[in-house]
Amino acid sequence: MNIKSLAAVFAFLALAALLFITGCDRTGTNGPASDVAYYTCTMHPSVKSHDPKAKCPICSMDLVPVKKKTEAAPTNHVHGQTSAPAQETNSMETPTEFVVPIERQQQIGVTYATVQKQPLHRTIRTVGVVAYDKQRHWDFVSRVDGYVQKLHVSSRGDIVEKNQPLVTIYSPDLLTTQREFVDLLRIRDEAAKSNSDASVASAERMLESARRRLFLWNITTNQIAELEQSRQPKDTLTLFSPFKGVVQSIGVDQGRRVMTGEHLVDVADLSLVWVWADFYQDELALLKKGLPVSISGSTSESESFQGKIALVDPFISEATRTARVRIDVENADFKLQPDLFVNVALELDRGEGLTVPLSAVMPTGERNIAFVDKGEGRLEPRFVELSGKFGTNYGIKAGLSDGERVVNSANFLIDAESKVQGALKSF
Repeated sequence: MNIKSLAAVFAFLALAALLFITGCDRTGTNGPASDVAYYTCTMHPSVKSHDPKAKCPICSMDLVPVKKKTEAAPTNHVHGQTSAPAQETNSMETPTEFVVPIERQQQIGVTYATVQKQPLHRTIRTVGVVAYDKQRHWDFVSRVDGYVQKLHVSSRGDIVEKNQPLVTIYSPDLLTTQREFVDLLRIRDEAAKSNSDASVASAERMLESARRRLFLWNITTNQIAELEQSRQPKDTLTLFSPFKGVVQSIGVDQGRRVMTGEHLVDVADLSLVWVWADFYQDELALLKKGLPVSISGSTSESESFQGKIALVDPFISEATRTARVRIDVENADFKLQPDLFVNVALELDRGEGLTVPLSAVMPTGERNIAFVDKGEGRLEPRFVELSGKFGTNYGIKAGLSDGERVVNSANFLIDAESKVQGALKSF
């Protein structure tokens, strides 16, 4: 045998030995060599190698295996039509496990969180504006022509007690009507002395008409009763506050002539106020009448007040996509003033349920994904359904079980690994 033949034999034996050793090295935690198409870098997918021990020439990271794609199942021919089998569709939608070595996880900073049951407590915060209760506001207008003889309040913001005088009006028409009322009282008394039932009935009808006219002029029942006893007509009319409140505005001055319907004084009862707050449209489903709400001022030293939702405005603002919510708040000391900006906090208790940190869930637009630790570097992508955000956690409706560990940080790098290894085939 010549030298060339011996060299060819040795080369063949060396190549066979190299192939045998390479095949043995590829059998390990990363799976058999027959399942691996090539090895690549998760940070630089353009790098490809058939050596499982090679490192990325760009970042010097270990390469990860990329499995071979499974061949598509034969199509079904039904009456000349070709249709893909259902198993292929399901395999494209179902995530599969993939492997990220523990050393690699440490390099990229992977941490884990445990799925556990916790109270589902959520706080919705917004801002609101204080307004007076429309049913606790009284706008006094003149119901008779006359002149303002005296103002018993001086300026806006004055606190008035119940039945405190507000304004006194001098009116000749009022004097004339009261004189007519006193004359009718005298006629009724004379008819009663003469025992004339018809005259008494006629006088009573005219008295009732005059009494009603006085009442329509804002003369109270007590003032009319006092006139019946004293029989002394007055040319002035004093208006009294119907409740304890705050003067909102004064529309006249002393000595000014006023006409019927002219604005005099506004008084608002602030013992109960409204707070109008704006909530986004996706929060409206959580709002119900009677829910307790906490109200506070804009500074940290501000006192806190408790209120309840009284009304949810069904009309949505086109510009802000929010709806106004009316909150009734007790304000016995009048510390909440109209047009004051306040902070609104709504505490919602949804019971108890499974939770994971916000960073453990990776939203993809259509679905939410969490990576479940299966041990020894194996990870499983899992589609999860969320029940809402509760503080720093998500509530889990489906997809995870109590006690499972999920990736809590470096999710995007883990997602890159899963894409390279084909664990997530569709999103």
